[in-house]
Amino acid sequence: MATKQVNVKMPSGLYDSAESFAESYGYRNVQDLLMECLREKVFEKSDFDESFSGKEIELIDSLIEKSVKAKKVVSERELLRALQ
Repeated sequence: MATKQVNVKMPSGLYDSAESFAESYGYRNVQDLLMECLREKVFEKSDFDESFSGKEIELIDSLIEKSVKAKKVVSERELLRALQ
């Protein structure tokens, strides 16, 4: 697996807190803590696709709700098929 090096600048107070957290919770160092934080943000499953704005998500929810009420969509499978 290829790796890339990234240098991060942060205020010394934040670094000190991160270092203390890393030591308290069994991380080898601040770098390992940062790696885990990034993994959580990048790969964490979320309920919504974050590429949509709040207004777009509201519009999608409204469309789904109206479609279900009008009995235009009767199952999740049918909804997924309609969205593809």
